[in-house]
Amino acid sequence: MTRNTATPFRLVPTRAGLALLLAGALAACGSDERLRDPSPIQGLDTLTVGAADAGRGRAWDGVVEAVRQATLTAQTSGRVAEVLRDVNDRVAAGEVLVRLSAVEQRAGVDAARAQLRAAEAAAAEAEGNYRRYLELSQGQYVSKSQLDQMRATRDSAVAARDAARAQVASAGQQTDYTTIRAPYAGIVASRDVEPGESVGIGQPLMMVFAPEALRIEVSIPQSDAERVRANPAATVTFDDGRSVEASEVTVFPAADPFTHAVKVRVQLPALDPAPQPGSTAKVTFPAVAGTAYPRVPASALVRRGEVNAVYVLADGRLLLRQLRLGQRVGDDIDVIAGLAPGETIAADPVAAVQALVAARQGG
Repeated sequence: MTRNTATPFRLVPTRAGLALLLAGALAACGSDERLRDPSPIQGLDTLTVGAADAGRGRAWDGVVEAVRQATLTAQTSGRVAEVLRDVNDRVAAGEVLVRLSAVEQRAGVDAARAQLRAAEAAAAEAEGNYRRYLELSQGQYVSKSQLDQMRATRDSAVAARDAARAQVASAGQQTDYTTIRAPYAGIVASRDVEPGESVGIGQPLMMVFAPEALRIEVSIPQSDAERVRANPAATVTFDDGRSVEASEVTVFPAADPFTHAVKVRVQLPALDPAPQPGSTAKVTFPAVAGTAYPRVPASALVRRGEVNAVYVLADGRLLLRQLRLGQRVGDDIDVIAGLAPGETIAADPVAAVQALVAARQGG
């Protein structure tokens, strides 16, 4: 990008005049119509549009996802008693996040323990009766069928006792389910309940993810997959302008039978602050040749809603031209459509409006 410096205009239009000029300029963006100035524009600080380096590779859009991400759901019904953590809080492995009321669960434990005591007593009595019948059978005081009946009674009582023990363990587990803990160290991504709410089994409570293990999966044409497999490297650029080198690039061995695209998994290094899962990023593979788009600084853009434009200087006159933008690299942005390398644009859109006002008044 070549900067052409000149003495900037100091005439500042009124707010109403600035809004009127921008509104009229944006109305002409679609047709690329020139703004009719009474006199040529002079003395404006301008830039000569340059092209990006095509050797940096081609980029695809991807979505950040966590390798370890857990949605914590209720495994028992109850009322939310406490919510101890909130969104963006860092938590340790095993830390308590949510507590549910455990009145019903504790009552279930008490009932199961009472049943266990009754079953243990019945099993002990059946064992004693069987031993007495076994001794009597040795002197042939009882028949073999009576002994077999006592043995069956004893075995049934022991089975009932074992079932009661399992019921106590199950009831105790239901009580443990009322305390929801972090499965591993991470960050709380979402909080879905408030104290006092009634929850049922399977209802989401919180989501936790580990920020040190993030990745992005993109789909690339199968014609490019072999080049990426031969040179497994990638650069990831986030919306905030940060760019990092991928710690690992894995090309899937098979293509999708319907789209014929091949998935590529890009592992991200540890970042602070870590990008949120679900945010978008651009993944650039140096092995795949890119397109040398024109590139302009972000400060030269005019943004009005969904419209992005720049002031182009041609033949001494300014026109506001709508652009289709691509990847952002640092303070510069690729222009997919709307500009060509070598064209001259205004470095400061506010100064361009001032120049337009001065030209109108001078005419």
